[in-house]
Amino acid sequence: MLKIFICEDNDKQRERFTKFIEDFIVIENFDMKIALVTKNPEDIIKYVSKNDISGLYFLDIDLRHDINGIKLALKIRKYDPRGFIVFITTHGEMAPLTFKYKVEAMDYIVKDSDENLKDNIRKCIIDANTKYSGTLNKLQKNFSIKINGRIVNVEFRKILFFETSSKVHKIALHATDRQVEFYAKMKDIEDKLDGRFFRCHRSYLVNKDNIKEIDSKEKLAYMVNGEKCLISVRTLKKLVNN
Repeated sequence: MLKIFICEDNDKQRERFTKFIEDFIVIENFDMKIALVTKNPEDIIKYVSKNDISGLYFLDIDLRHDINGIKLALKIRKYDPRGFIVFITTHGEMAPLTFKYKVEAMDYIVKDSDENLKDNIRKCIIDANTKYSGTLNKLQKNFSIKINGRIVNVEFRKILFFETSSKVHKIALHATDRQVEFYAKMKDIEDKLDGRFFRCHRSYLVNKDNIKEIDSKEKLAYMVNGEKCLISVRTLKKLVNN
């Protein structure tokens, strides 16, 4: 999932950008969500430094803070080198600075007419979605699910386990950053995965890389986030030795 961040010191503009972006990603059914909206650049630095994310950042340049938008972008790059950075500002004359400091901005949007602003934000969201999906496919394996007409991509490394849902014919996917349910058969899912996944129970398909501890007595696998999976008697020894 591509997470969106907004850093704007003007309260009314911040609310306006947030509402427009929220509405647009719902209309387009993109696999995105707004993760943080703030006027304080330090909030974003704190978030990206503690989370493994891919982000789309809409940053004002003049934030009336010791850290301006360009300095914020430089700090973001340390933690999210492939993130998409967009500057939205009234200071068109500051555009050359983004090249001088090599922050590799996706776009530089000047706050002029409301309609032009919306159109440029819209184009940036579409462009980021396209590039993000392409990057996932090239750099890492991911599990794709179609849910209500939306394509959801979950990186293999973030998947904890799959389990049969209490809802008929549905599977629940547990990941480090989300949980989703979809219609599928466990066997069909197995065929789409690689060697890091193991069928430890008829109702569970676990990512061995994300197992923190195995309780052989209780036949439970504890995941890195504290969740647990059942292990069958038949598969216990093989899982422990893997």
